[in-house]
Amino acid sequence: MPQPHPDSPGVFVTCAVVTVSDTRTFETDKSGQLIQQLLLGANHAVGAYTIIKDEPTQIQGQIENLSKSANLDAVIFNGGTGIAPRDTTYDAIEKLLEKTLPGFGELFRFLSYQEIGSRAIASRAVAGVYQNKLIFSLPGSSNAVRLAMEKLILPELTHLVSQVCKG
Repeated sequence: MPQPHPDSPGVFVTCAVVTVSDTRTFETDKSGQLIQQLLLGANHAVGAYTIIKDEPTQIQGQIENLSKSANLDAVIFNGGTGIAPRDTTYDAIEKLLEKTLPGFGELFRFLSYQEIGSRAIASRAVAGVYQNKLIFSLPGSSNAVRLAMEKLILPELTHLVSQVCKG
């Protein structure tokens, strides 16, 4: 699909990857590994990677800490976006966002619906800006991560970062 404003060639973005899970380890975190692999394959950089528990204070603490890092442009969370009692990622992140990108969640759910049907309504994927950092929050499934990264995040990452940095 043609872009209305082509990105400047040779620009790369440095991202942090945060997996939110009560059970995953660095060895079993397929979604966190996939995000890193896709970022690197698109000539972007991974500046940090961690796994934290699905606890609002830990999630918000990560955002606070990572937002202070001058070498990071974006933070990509995965996990905890559903509606189960332990799924608190959306609630923790949404409260901090200074600007939201409603189109991200809307398009993600639309694309998910095309793949998995009506179960897509349970996704609370969200994106926005906090302290001049792009924040993305994706479901924890590898299929959802691949969809969000390939169809939404990677095609727009450079453009969105350039918009955030203009201010």
